Amino acid sequence: MSARVLCIGDVMLDVITKIAVMPSQINYGSDTPSKISTHGGGAAGNVASWLTRTDARSTIVGHVGDDAAGAALMSEFDTLGVHHNNLMVDKGSSGVVVVLVDPTGERTMFPDNGANSGLHIGDLPALENFDVVYLSGYSPLDPLSRPGVLEMVAAIKSAGLPLYFDPASVGAMMEVPLEEVKSWIRLMDVILLNEEEAIYLTGETDSEKALESLLEYCETVVIKRGSQGAIGKARGSILISVPAISTEVVDTTGAGDSFAAGFIAQYAMTKNMQHGLEAGAAVAARCVAIVGARPRVGTVI
Repeated sequence: MSARVLCIGDVMLDVITKIAVMPSQINYGSDTPSKISTHGGGAAGNVASWLTRTDARSTIVGHVGDDAAGAALMSEFDTLGVHHNNLMVDKGSSGVVVVLVDPTGERTMFPDNGANSGLHIGDLPALENFDVVYLSGYSPLDPLSRPGVLEMVAAIKSAGLPLYFDPASVGAMMEVPLEEVKSWIRLMDVILLNEEEAIYLTGETDSEKALESLLEYCETVVIKRGSQGAIGKARGSILISVPAISTEVVDTTGAGDSFAAGFIAQYAMTKNMQHGLEAGAAVAARCVAIVGARPRVGTVI
């Protein structure tokens, strides 16, 4: 049996700009050589895409514009096997994010939400067709999508489906009062976030202490630690830690999203934290070994 996962949130076109120098050495106001490529992106779109490389089945709820980028993004979903309906909207351009990748593989992002703004309750499909829901934090953090997304959350809770939530970047969270973000976390069953986000939300300086603090808001917490692996714990259980899988790091774009996909596919069906974290690490290792945030056609975990 495999999980049927509904992914709600952002769908973007990633413009990956790889530079051979550190950001401090960029020739501002002049030219800096780079290698540029375009790929599908957006946290929810990435999670949905990587879920297709697991035993799970995924459906994406989001918006793309009626433009060339939107058509390409929909075509990629079709090729990967991600289900979607009413993804393209008549007005607005598709969301785009410029991703600057330095020689260490670290990335800095410059997003333009575009058509991603304005999600509403009418975008939500029939919930009886799903076992679990993933929500990208970029959607409630967008003021134009927030009311509709919170309506969706209420409907999902009423249907009794477990909600997995990634609160997104600290930069995005800083635009919203901290207590409001915490109020959303209380509505979730599982929260997946990185160390920087966990420390920002709790004020702790240690990831394990941050995890314990977040358990006061949410039943299950997973903290992604990059090259240090991940830790996770459900209330009333023991802390589980797994290492990252050693691999050549080419590009960390989408690493956290791919981890989330692997974790959700496993944990949603077994509730086994050890196996869930290991599955997340396995998918993330495949993601960081390629350029871009999504699997290539034919990528197998």
